[in-house]
Amino acid sequence: MFNARFLRQLGAVLLLAGLSTAVVAKEDIKASSATNPAPSEALSGFDRFEVAKITMGAPWAGQRPNEAALVNLQANLDERIGPWLAEVNARPAANEPERVLRIEPYVAGIRYISGGKRVFAGAFAGKSRVLLRVRLVDAASGELVAEPEFYQHAAGMAGAYSFGGADKAMLERVTGLVVEYLRGNWDSAVGGPTGGE
Repeated sequence: MFNARFLRQLGAVLLLAGLSTAVVAKEDIKASSATNPAPSEALSGFDRFEVAKITMGAPWAGQRPNEAALVNLQANLDERIGPWLAEVNARPAANEPERVLRIEPYVAGIRYISGGKRVFAGAFAGKSRVLLRVRLVDAASGELVAEPEFYQHAAGMAGAYSFGGADKAMLERVTGLVVEYLRGNWDSAVGGPTGGE
């Protein structure tokens, strides 16, 4: 049924997938704790909110799967944070001059397994994971109000069974945690979950 050449190629692919998983395991991408600390003040003390585009630096930038994940992360964040932004920015300003909070998300670690790699290597491609940090900065003073982090992962087997659906869902969940943190710290500064175990 299978010829020897095909079996050798399959073995090589599985070996490379295993090696790449072992190499990435050294870049331990995970949350530093299960809970984010509280911001320095309740977010309702600000009048306007601006959200920067998600950034991603080395060594993750420039890798095709990670770049594709960044596009999906941005779309998921825009979709989830948009209604909250519209709601809070519609309030009349309580301060003169207006206080503006700048929200600056950035990828602090990522290993994203693309759908194609999932189909080709399945669970052997390993676990997807993402660590997203968000700097909350007072735009006038430059003072850091908070820098929460949010972590999610997709197990290799789940990714294989879903043909990459679990990997995409991971990106949706992590952006949901960002908005949950912003909403949860509106009335009082209480912190919130990172999504880490």
